[in-house]
Amino acid sequence: MFCPTRRPRFSGPVPLCGILIALLASPSAAQETIALDQLSVEGDGGDANRASPTGLNLRTRDRTASRLGLTPLETPASLDIVSGETARLRGQDTIAEAVTQDATGITTIAAPGNGNGAFTSRGFAGPNSIQQLYDGTRFYVGANTVTFPFDTWNVERIEVLRGPSSVLYGDGAIGGVINVVPKKPVFVPINAARAVVGTDGVARLAFDSGGGLGQAEFGDTFAYRLNVSGNRADGWIRPEGDFRNLAVSAALLFRPSADLAFTLSHDLGYQEPARYWGTPLVEGRIPDLIRFNNYNVRDAKITWADNWTQLKTEWTPSADITVRNTAYRLTSRRHWLDVEQYSVNRSTGLVDRGDYLEIYHSQEQVGDRLDATVRGSLFGLPNQFVAGFDVNHIDFRHTNNFYFDQTTSVPLAGYDPGFFPQNGRARPAYATQTSQASIFAEDRVILSDGLSFLTGVRLDVPTLNREDLQTGSRFAKTYHALGYRFGLVYNPTPDSALYAQYSFATDPVNSLITLSQSLAGFRLATGDQVELGAKGLAFDGALEWTITGYQIVKDNLISAVPGRPTLSTQVGSQSSSGFELALGWRFAPGWRLDGNLALLHAQYDRFDQTVNGATVSYAGNQPIDVPERVANLWLTWDVARDWTARVGLQNVGQVYSDFGNTARRPAYNLVNLVLDRQVTADSRLSMRVYNLFDRVYAISGNTVNGIGTNWLLGRPRSIEVAYTVTW
Repeated sequence: MFCPTRRPRFSGPVPLCGILIALLASPSAAQETIALDQLSVEGDGGDANRASPTGLNLRTRDRTASRLGLTPLETPASLDIVSGETARLRGQDTIAEAVTQDATGITTIAAPGNGNGAFTSRGFAGPNSIQQLYDGTRFYVGANTVTFPFDTWNVERIEVLRGPSSVLYGDGAIGGVINVVPKKPVFVPINAARAVVGTDGVARLAFDSGGGLGQAEFGDTFAYRLNVSGNRADGWIRPEGDFRNLAVSAALLFRPSADLAFTLSHDLGYQEPARYWGTPLVEGRIPDLIRFNNYNVRDAKITWADNWTQLKTEWTPSADITVRNTAYRLTSRRHWLDVEQYSVNRSTGLVDRGDYLEIYHSQEQVGDRLDATVRGSLFGLPNQFVAGFDVNHIDFRHTNNFYFDQTTSVPLAGYDPGFFPQNGRARPAYATQTSQASIFAEDRVILSDGLSFLTGVRLDVPTLNREDLQTGSRFAKTYHALGYRFGLVYNPTPDSALYAQYSFATDPVNSLITLSQSLAGFRLATGDQVELGAKGLAFDGALEWTITGYQIVKDNLISAVPGRPTLSTQVGSQSSSGFELALGWRFAPGWRLDGNLALLHAQYDRFDQTVNGATVSYAGNQPIDVPERVANLWLTWDVARDWTARVGLQNVGQVYSDFGNTARRPAYNLVNLVLDRQVTADSRLSMRVYNLFDRVYAISGNTVNGIGTNWLLGRPRSIEVAYTVTW
């Protein structure tokens, strides 16, 4: 049994005070940049908004940690800004790879059931605690499933805000927010293309184009951006392990005057991921004999299709006023046809297969967000203030076969996968309509030279209407979700910052748009956080660093009733305290080190369940899917002229798949390699090796009665060769 008294707590950066003093006293300069793929300036932002491909981007303005467009040095929060070019240079083809290998303390629990888009942060897990945005807009997830965006080719940067963020984006962000910012239209002509081949039949093609339109007649009035990327592979799992996807992003900028701009964009994402739900455990491990086996049925199917249209308007009537509006329409169509649970039967030696599921999602979300920023003075002090509203409406339809119950058994090897039973197909289940209205405000006042005070508040009022399509029964529920924060930032030098903040946030009972009547009576989960930190640049810009300590407490957890999976109960509380460190260091000519470390103590504080008629307490246990140690390190070496080597190391601590901490998933270490050859000034050849030592590791796992049954494995050693050209 887990004993919390034997585990250290990390509450702040106190042990590193000596380092902090030295760093705060050091001057800084501009960051190093590289030429390839950094080809132009965004049409709506300029250099201050473009993420550098190296470093922590402490001087890059963002709108994820604050709607005021502050830099990380001006923000009382923990923020990672990962350049899209950084992800592409490191061979990170998916958003999940870029976030978990480059941001601090983030891990993936990706699975087909959550759209391969679920994460953990600061002791909390899943889409209901780590919110995901695209270009600042939130997509309300259906049944805890996020399927877009997924490809890094069209990404300008990824902004990761850690800790409670409901003050900015509403409920569902106690662990943090991940905002993917796409490439923007540009007036300077650019073109780029990439081709990739690799093991297991991997093939990737991508194209990027941008520039002004009709400049001779209209000047810098129209600009565009078009990104297309497609990926396919036979896959390392057999059978049904192949995958294919397509991502298209198109945007048109119309700037009739210097103070007014309109951007119309449309994004399309289509995926057919591998129909792989995990590998069964044999006596607690994965034997080599079955490592590459897939126990899904032969005609398994998964498809996700997303469309995202946005019209953004930005108007600056004066130097002190900026008005922004985003109108959008999002649609998602999803289909699963699978057998999703596998466990080895000790008495027969066979693999028992259950959860024969067919599910359809049909989702449409339309909305509008308006905010206005005013720069002026408050009681004679310099002040920035932003206020706005966010309204949206979501129609969601769920079709499933939850009435169907069948199990089959197959041998560990030499089996016939079989087909999905025709008498178990899905039928319409329920439909929901959700309307939400939100208001928010944020303020920054400069109290004195180097000292600023930030406050923010947001109120969300969502109303859900649900209809059972089988019985015709209906119910409605309205929630009120409040988030707020207070923060102080002290800049002892222009290149350093000390900060403190308190924030309060809410998490939904479950995925709001799929909420059942059995859960509707529960309260929203609430959490508050205290965070202290420091960040800065030093040694003439050669070193960037951030140090953070925090504590979060979350109340009103939701738990399924054992033996009755359709019923849940609201119990207890959960807490986490941790320490985080990130740095980017150009420590010698031609050498660069980028790394981060997150140490965490997370536990259930009060958590009781009735199991077989007896009350069981899980107090002191480590929360499900949450590692207490995550570390990433990237070493870059300019080996010779036109040659660059990159070595990536990742360490993820052990996690548990059950409340009782009996179903353990071991810690793992991964090594990735990239070797680049700059063939010409405009072309690059790259060789990438993933999981160099071919480690067997689990991304997520399932349990039955506290016993681990199967692990969803990460990819084995694989190799890709890429050629990138710009013109």
